[in-house]
Amino acid sequence: MSGSEWTDPRPMSPHLQVWKWHWTMASSIFHRVSGVGNYLGALLVSAWLIALASGAEAYGAVEAVMLHPVGQILLFFWLVSVLFHLANGLRHLIWDGPKAGFDPKVASMWSIVNFAFGIVAAAIIWSLATNLF
Repeated sequence: MSGSEWTDPRPMSPHLQVWKWHWTMASSIFHRVSGVGNYLGALLVSAWLIALASGAEAYGAVEAVMLHPVGQILLFFWLVSVLFHLANGLRHLIWDGPKAGFDPKVASMWSIVNFAFGIVAAAIIWSLATNLF
């Protein structure tokens, strides 16, 4: 060591206070959050399937929860989560495979498209499902 007492005032690693928010950052964070949400939603679907196999009484209880407005909101957000995670996963495959789309403007545009796809596709699927049933 040279005996210098100088220390760098910057954080050791990037931190939210240092970085300016942008679409790819939001997309990365939401990709992780949606992955956790997908696991929780899979547990709900598993509970629904178990109730379906268990009989009318168990199915009626799970159906009552899922048809409640809070249950409907959770199911809609789960659908948004699944669709966003799918679209963002495809973007990661493109990044990993042909290594395309790394330009910051292109990456931000695709992040916006992923969010829009998740919301719009979920709304379309939800409206079709409610009109059919």
